[in-house]
Amino acid sequence: MNTENKTAILYITENGLELAERLKSLYKDTQILKFKSEVVPKIWNEYKNLIFIMATGIVVRTIAPLIKDKKIDPAVVVLDETGKYAISLLSGHIGGANDLAREVANFLGGEAVITTASDVNNMTSIDLWAKENDLIIEDWRALPHIATNFLNNVKPKVYSDIEISMPTGFQITDNPASADILITNKNALFTHSPIHPFTQLYLRPKNLAVGIGCNSGTSADEIENAVRTVLDENNMSFLSIHLIATINIKGNEQGLRTFAEKYNLKIKTFTADELNSVEGIGKSDAVFKATGANAVSEPAALLASGASELLVPKQKIGNVTIAVAELITPILQHSLTPKLYIVGTGPGGIEHITPYAQNAIRKSDVIVGYGTYLDLIQELIKDKEVVSTGMTQEIDRCKKAVELALSGKTVSVISGGDPGIYAMAGLVFEILRTADQQEKDTAALNIEVIPGISALNACAARLGAPLMHDFAVISLSDRLTPWELIEKRLAAAAMSDFVTVLYNPKSMGRPEHINNARAIFLKHRSTETPVGIVKGAMRGNERIIITNLRDMLNYDIDMQTTVIVGNSQTFTWNNYMITPRGYENKK
Repeated sequence: MNTENKTAILYITENGLELAERLKSLYKDTQILKFKSEVVPKIWNEYKNLIFIMATGIVVRTIAPLIKDKKIDPAVVVLDETGKYAISLLSGHIGGANDLAREVANFLGGEAVITTASDVNNMTSIDLWAKENDLIIEDWRALPHIATNFLNNVKPKVYSDIEISMPTGFQITDNPASADILITNKNALFTHSPIHPFTQLYLRPKNLAVGIGCNSGTSADEIENAVRTVLDENNMSFLSIHLIATINIKGNEQGLRTFAEKYNLKIKTFTADELNSVEGIGKSDAVFKATGANAVSEPAALLASGASELLVPKQKIGNVTIAVAELITPILQHSLTPKLYIVGTGPGGIEHITPYAQNAIRKSDVIVGYGTYLDLIQELIKDKEVVSTGMTQEIDRCKKAVELALSGKTVSVISGGDPGIYAMAGLVFEILRTADQQEKDTAALNIEVIPGISALNACAARLGAPLMHDFAVISLSDRLTPWELIEKRLAAAAMSDFVTVLYNPKSMGRPEHINNARAIFLKHRSTETPVGIVKGAMRGNERIIITNLRDMLNYDIDMQTTVIVGNSQTFTWNNYMITPRGYENKK
């Protein structure tokens, strides 16, 4: 079962339930459960995160019989009912309980209680660093010895076959026999074993592409045995397999799929023409007759890896042929499952940004955005890499964000208001589509658009309820849209009696556009039609005016202003602007 983002919050009292309801908005896939000791064993393996709102002793006694291994146990955090303390109780590093406790404490305005030694001493956690760099720990028994030495100021020596950024305090060595940590896909780098067992930690980079050809009906066991045999004979670790590659007509071969699913390996397939485009590969008449490809395993491994040569040429074992290539660095970086958030920050103040959006920003390595919007969220981004550009440099911002995400980083593109309304989401997707057409590897990129309070929402809330019935939204900026088309849309909205929200109503370069828009509405609306003018909604310089079509130009309107023109039914009352929905007619 996929538990990746599932969170359960367990409570005992009504106060606990109230706190749980507050927390629910922080995580996407969350369930609130009344605590019973018999419930916990049932959900132990179903959720990634378990948050208990109760005394620590109750939790300890309940989960003690369930604890197996920090590699598979869920993250457990304990909260007191006031939300003052968030205690990371179990699976602090690998399970993510430390980060979970920090997120919860930050959201509630409380304090995270972290007791893991590396965090307390502000030092790198080796297992967490390995996880973040997609390195697989081969034998966990070696970790405590090296981690303890590190905490006692004994700097670990690291031998690595790949380029990787080392944490502060790690020493690089080119002698594998002297290394405490070895980052390699090779099984044996030197002939003698360490004097003391479990004193060397092997971290396996997932950087091998295994090309596979097989006869129809070949079992998963036979395929696995062939792969393991070839890797063992060539001194390579099975844990370093990143993906398997084959011809497209074998992509749904049951044995191959079963093998891939068993080890959570991606299958990458290629057409016969794609495989035949690889030069320097010998032709098999039997393979060509069956598939139309000159060969399968060798060209598939090369295409999937991006490499120019094989580590292991074709080896035939029974019904299976195997070839192996090493992924080139850019493709290896993509194995980190890059993430691109397109985040709406609403009017700008942190209090108006959804908890989910705040959490995405906190989880990001890099923040990309327009300087003015970034200034409003300094508390969220003070420890981040920040890429800031000017107002009219949207394309540059989005291209940079995509480039950073494709390099393996988690990136948040900051968009004022809602990212899908006159903002950054569409542009990001256009750039991604172009990159895809240029055959860049965008498929691995995990993209999420996170909504925010748009200007129309914020301004409508300040005015009262002007958008209770059908409405249109039109930007008066002709920087990207011809004015003739904008005029047609204004006329259609005015004639159709839509309440109309006007974005970008007036700038120094086009002061006449708001005048022309007003003239169009006056052809279809009364001069007494209510008009709301809101500048800087929900910000420090906020200004709210309710007037009418006749007098609206008597007030200052600029690019920071949103104008809402009422319809024929809109009225004002007690300095509010209201468009009736029609509920009164139901009486």
